[in-house]
Amino acid sequence: MTSLEARHDGRGQAAAPGEVHRWRAFSLLALAYFMTAVDMLIVNVALPTIGVKLRFAESDLQWVVTAYALTFGGFLLLGGRAADLLGRRRVFMLGLALFTAASLACALATTGTFLIIMRGVQGLGAALVLPAALSIVMNMFPEGAERNKALGLWGAIGASGATVGVLAGGALTRYAGWPYIFYLNVAVGAVALLLARRVLPESRLEGARRRYDPLGAITVTGALVLLVYAVSQAPAVGWAAGRTLALLASAAVLLAAFLLIEARADAPLLPLRLFRLKTLTGSNAVGFLLGAAFYGYIFTGTLYMQQVLGYSAMKTGLSWLVVGLTGVALAGPAQLLVTRASVRLVMAVGLALTGAGILWATQLPAQGGFWAHLAGPFFLTGTVTWVFIPVSIGALVGVTERDAGVASGLIDSSQQLGGAIGIAIASTVAATRSRALLGQGHAVANALNGGFHSAFLICGLVCLAGIPVALVFVRRTVAAQATAAAADTTDAVHHAASTPASAE
Repeated sequence: MTSLEARHDGRGQAAAPGEVHRWRAFSLLALAYFMTAVDMLIVNVALPTIGVKLRFAESDLQWVVTAYALTFGGFLLLGGRAADLLGRRRVFMLGLALFTAASLACALATTGTFLIIMRGVQGLGAALVLPAALSIVMNMFPEGAERNKALGLWGAIGASGATVGVLAGGALTRYAGWPYIFYLNVAVGAVALLLARRVLPESRLEGARRRYDPLGAITVTGALVLLVYAVSQAPAVGWAAGRTLALLASAAVLLAAFLLIEARADAPLLPLRLFRLKTLTGSNAVGFLLGAAFYGYIFTGTLYMQQVLGYSAMKTGLSWLVVGLTGVALAGPAQLLVTRASVRLVMAVGLALTGAGILWATQLPAQGGFWAHLAGPFFLTGTVTWVFIPVSIGALVGVTERDAGVASGLIDSSQQLGGAIGIAIASTVAATRSRALLGQGHAVANALNGGFHSAFLICGLVCLAGIPVALVFVRRTVAAQATAAAADTTDAVHHAASTPASAE
């Protein structure tokens, strides 16, 4: 064990590294998180170019995005529990190596089929990296103001990652070529891997017997994969199609089986007792709604700028940068307000402002200009960090060290699954409305614009629906939660001490 690794006390808990070492480790983890967040949308603006270069059939092009979302959303929860049981740094490095190798393979792809397969492997690597990274952050920083500061930065990174991804995708596609979208990951991933063992602390309990929940892992992973696949394909085959309904029904059956298994398992993959923490439950529900609204909004807005306004990939990316920069600027005030006021207050205000910005976009004209029409909604939706930050904090409040990985995987799953469903619904609504307007004799640009307005309306309403969820479930201030969490942690330590066979 190096001097920078965490030391274990007599109860098996990982002692946090020093102040300087903590922030050095946080910087590395944040870099890896940013890379996976950017990769969710960095490919979108390059899809037309990739389609031409690799001779994709138009109907298959969506799989470049879907394959990543499928494995990313499907394996997040399993990745979180693996981090708890096998060691968080170890799983982080494994996921990062897988992500980096798959990125190199994507850059070197010469056929569409190979690119799609490697995008799926990329998603699997990201599903290991994200929950492991967030649980390391949680265990390095004590609950309260210090953790809020770290998670405030974490939330800002997540909120800006999507918009920076669109910008980076446009710039690299135009000036370097689409493979450099993936070469960027290779460079960043290689550096992070070289530093990880020296900088990051390990936090696996030494000597604890590893107890797995294979049936739980199979059922929940199967349910999530089927769900993501169903919603991603629904716009093409139809929401009422037999295949879509069968996939959704199968996902529901597997999810019900998973809950039954978890209620009876000795060492469950997802301890259902976590949902007794109302702030955790509420934060995950809000995270799901926010993912659906915000990712659907970015997806629709990108299509609006390119298909209606005729923006290039580069100009589209630069336009979205306004949202990202606004979010970064507001991250500091959000973190301070969460600490001094409450998670619930900041979350509700952020949802209201972000929802208002998305609804404002329903007024965008078919011949719009950036400063006259786009800037206002974009600046307002930059307040999304006021939701991402309290969601990230609330989802980990009261969680003990042994459940850090699974709790981190749970909030990541909530947001990613929400995003997949939001994009599927937004695209379906936009396409259906546009076809109806074309049938009524409207011009193509006006018909497309009308469809995008309908999608913006749905996304905005979904975002606002999170406000009552936050007000009902997220009831206590961070200070009060910290006191309760300290008591929960003490109880968990006493329980672990009296149960030698307990899982990490």
